[in-house]
Amino acid sequence: MDAPAVALIAGATGAAASRLVELLASEGWVVFALCRSRFPTSQKAVTFVPVDLMDPVAVASAVADLPPVTHVVYSARAKHGEGGSESVVENVAMLRHVLDAATAHSSLRHIHLVEGGKWYGQHLGPYTTPAREDDPRHLPPNFYFDQEDLLRARQADQCWTWSASRPNVIVDFAPGRPRNIISIVGAYAAICRELALPLDFPGEPKQFSALTEITDATHFARAVRHIMTTPACANAAFNVTNGDVFRWQHLWPRIADAFGLKGGIVRPFSLAEAMRDRNALWQGMVAKHRLRPARLEEIALWSFADALFRQTFDVVSSTTRLRRSGFSDVIDSEEQFLALLARYRDARILP
Repeated sequence: MDAPAVALIAGATGAAASRLVELLASEGWVVFALCRSRFPTSQKAVTFVPVDLMDPVAVASAVADLPPVTHVVYSARAKHGEGGSESVVENVAMLRHVLDAATAHSSLRHIHLVEGGKWYGQHLGPYTTPAREDDPRHLPPNFYFDQEDLLRARQADQCWTWSASRPNVIVDFAPGRPRNIISIVGAYAAICRELALPLDFPGEPKQFSALTEITDATHFARAVRHIMTTPACANAAFNVTNGDVFRWQHLWPRIADAFGLKGGIVRPFSLAEAMRDRNALWQGMVAKHRLRPARLEEIALWSFADALFRQTFDVVSSTTRLRRSGFSDVIDSEEQFLALLARYRDARILP
């Protein structure tokens, strides 16, 4: 019997990797999860390893103590930025420290890098759609470019291979993770209902009618597992979304209906500004509706929604390369959005 695959996952508790940790563990992988602090788990196949990825000595020491690693998934970030560029120096340094430690393992077969839609410059403005993996790069800086260049250079003449994935707007049922458009929209709708207001769309008119996309976290986990274990996917990048697109103008009335609200108008405003002093209101709603105790900022990161709703152009990625590699799963994004909202309500996180 072959020895189980051993995965080292950096950024293991984040939106992009948490479901992958669960999936690999359920399939018999041994998973070592690098994260900022110790994280409790009931999964016997998962060991969380707290380490600061900015500390090369700490990373090397942590990885040196592990069994032979066969696969590495890197999904960590120095910090999230909702607009503009993020630190190239810090993000590249963190990846380099993990590569230095992981490539010392002679058993290494594959390294997978999680990137994102910012690869195509959507944080800067309109870009070519549907975006394809080999589209020309935009004017730097973009830390994804530097990370992938580093990985490609390290892989030259090695026996292990690399791959990268580019999800866009990862959604999930993830209590305690406020950077999630599902819980943000749900909290906004609940507040509108509490105040007897219609559900206005708090974004640009062009965003309301534009095509856009999301990536379900469990769907993403299955795709990453496919990419890093399929020989045909070696040494290439892949867009990973739900495989469909939607328009807010069609989904928004369905969200309003789910909360028993009237659909409002398109009214561009900042949720971060409008919700700045709403925690007292939320605490009253927690008591009134017997919700799980939580502060509003633990449920909704309003600036994330502001960044998405300010876009005035299509956000569409081609998933043709992924489908041609043999991964053909597709998710109905509107149905998934509503289903995840229902899970938050069933869990008494949203009323």
